[in-house]
Amino acid sequence: MIDTARDLDALVDRCLAAEAVALDTEFVWERTFVPALGVVQVGLGPDDVHVVDAANIDSLEPLGRLLADAGTQKILHDAGQDLQILARATGARPRNVFDSQRAAGLVGLSATSSLQDLVQWATGVRLEKGETRTDWLRRPLSDNQVEYALDDVRYLPAVREKLLAEAAARGRLDWVAAEMARYEAPDLFEPADDMDAVDRLKVAGIGRLSGRDRAVLRHLAAWREREARDLDRTRRMVLPDEGLLDLAARAPRTDDDLARTPLTDKQRARFGPGILAAVADGLEAEPEAVERRGRPGPEDERDAARLLLAQAFLAGRCAVAGVDPALVATKAALKEIVDAGPEAVATRLTGWRAGFVGDDLAALLRGDLAVRL
Repeated sequence: MIDTARDLDALVDRCLAAEAVALDTEFVWERTFVPALGVVQVGLGPDDVHVVDAANIDSLEPLGRLLADAGTQKILHDAGQDLQILARATGARPRNVFDSQRAAGLVGLSATSSLQDLVQWATGVRLEKGETRTDWLRRPLSDNQVEYALDDVRYLPAVREKLLAEAAARGRLDWVAAEMARYEAPDLFEPADDMDAVDRLKVAGIGRLSGRDRAVLRHLAAWREREARDLDRTRRMVLPDEGLLDLAARAPRTDDDLARTPLTDKQRARFGPGILAAVADGLEAEPEAVERRGRPGPEDERDAARLLLAQAFLAGRCAVAGVDPALVATKAALKEIVDAGPEAVATRLTGWRAGFVGDDLAALLRGDLAVRL
């Protein structure tokens, strides 16, 4: 267990001399707006693995030096969230990242492969997952917690070697490098726009709202985002998604209106002014577009058929080549391309995606290319 700044400095110095080092985080995200970091795991090899007691070390600046160093590659599995947590905790932006999950999607495996599956594929070892729901802030950590944490980085260097060998055999090392460069993009670590918080709501019934009500819901979701951040509490602890939807439909304008909602007295006293201000802003905003309902017309059916054809083409190309289609384009992204027309392909599918599928997809959408079983 690395639990002093001095020991952390010494470990980071060793890591900076290595070609690659595995990293992982364990955190608690049950009562706070952002994850509370418990431990950071560091692995240099099967018998050279360490748990950093991040919750009890005053400064994680040494880890920031490692994160930002371009000479040592940082190996993570499903890297996005871990990198954001580490960047927040250390104040450093990552460089030279290798995401084993993303690389897997380029060598015949799924881009959503679990760490367990990749470790077994690369080494034959079957990891046990017995501490997935545990309190990583409580001390002392149990032996089981420590072993579980260490196993998450113990085999990652071996997984990386196997994935790189597979990519080299397929002539895709450049593809892998291009995919890993995305983790150095500054916008990955920029705070999300509060006005986009509505897109993260997980509640049924939004589709039934009018354009005006949707504008109100967007402003209410942005208000909740700011409130949760200021209080350092989860969004649901401020108000659940269902509560936001109900308020958007009711659009209360006065304290009396609020009193007729399901809000408790405590909620009205604490959040009432903010809610009323958000509703007022939403009512003044431009109503949002609402998808036309009803029976699909000829144009809708044509567009749906074009999308299905493009999906089939992409799926077939990826199946033959051993590439996860999700790494090329999501269904939503593919729909945008199809709707925009063949000229949009060149601007949406760039880099390795252009030669792999983009040029042919554009030809397909123009009618210059046919597909067959």
